[in-house]
Amino acid sequence: MDNLEITVKHDVFKLAQVFTISRGSRTQADVLTVTLHRGDHVGQGECVPYARYGETLESVTEQIKSLPANFDRTTLQSLLPAGAARNAVDCAYWDLEAKLAEKPVWELADLTSPKPEITAYTLSLDTSEKMQEQAAKNAFRPLLKTKLGGGDEDIARIKAVRKGAPDAKIIVDANEGWTPELYEKLAPVLVDLGVAMVEQPFPAGADDALLGLERVLPVCADESCHDSASLPSLHGKYDMVNIKLDKTGGLTEALILKEAAIAQGFQVMVGCMVGSSLAMAPAVLVAQGVALVDLDGPLLLGEDRDSPLQFDAQGVHPATPDLWG
Repeated sequence: MDNLEITVKHDVFKLAQVFTISRGSRTQADVLTVTLHRGDHVGQGECVPYARYGETLESVTEQIKSLPANFDRTTLQSLLPAGAARNAVDCAYWDLEAKLAEKPVWELADLTSPKPEITAYTLSLDTSEKMQEQAAKNAFRPLLKTKLGGGDEDIARIKAVRKGAPDAKIIVDANEGWTPELYEKLAPVLVDLGVAMVEQPFPAGADDALLGLERVLPVCADESCHDSASLPSLHGKYDMVNIKLDKTGGLTEALILKEAAIAQGFQVMVGCMVGSSLAMAPAVLVAQGVALVDLDGPLLLGEDRDSPLQFDAQGVHPATPDLWG
């Protein structure tokens, strides 16, 4: 068999507009594209290094370059830890395997044929007036995800979003910015406004506080849930887990986490970092049939990959082979 060749490249995608969460703002998506070559066959994957987890473009690149000359997807799981580096390589390997086998990834993974899934569209953190404008512009979308920043102004933000999009289902993401006192104050109000769930209200290291709270507003683990090994620590705190391939370290572990989470009674959300269609493509397979899907990364971009994912009233469609899988 031909040797496996691996290359890694830094790609930049401009955002359609400034994107803000409680930790800061950005105007572009910086991603790493991994390409695996075996003979005439090529597989690709993408990751988004995340500073919250101590990752940089440079550190993740070095992790990828540290891989031995030849490995398979099974041994990869122990060669790199869960995180962005393993994600890009794992997804590229799945793509390569599909090309070699001339079969789609979903078939290789023994999954059912994927269908479009309704995805959330994320509203950037801003003043209540600006967020109402964002909501009104996207009121046709069935599911809106609202970034929040902590404090009493979050109530004004949600009221404004609800006014701008009266018929949309709303979920909110606190990005670890709340306290238990703030949850107790905000949660009943948000429920009255029709909010369905809050994502990661407390810092991951301080989420034991959820054990003593009446969760009138369902809570989803994001920063507290990385891979299947995270699940035991989440019981009694969270109602849902957010699966992101940049946290699980790829599609392989993401599928394991999904099955384990459902078996242990958690609802599942499939989310993403801000990346291109190449990053979302494998996540669409994980997103089949879950409670919530948040794979809107390409919708936030001003530019995307060739053969990008299709988004329409049915949701985000599975990738074509020209893109991935």
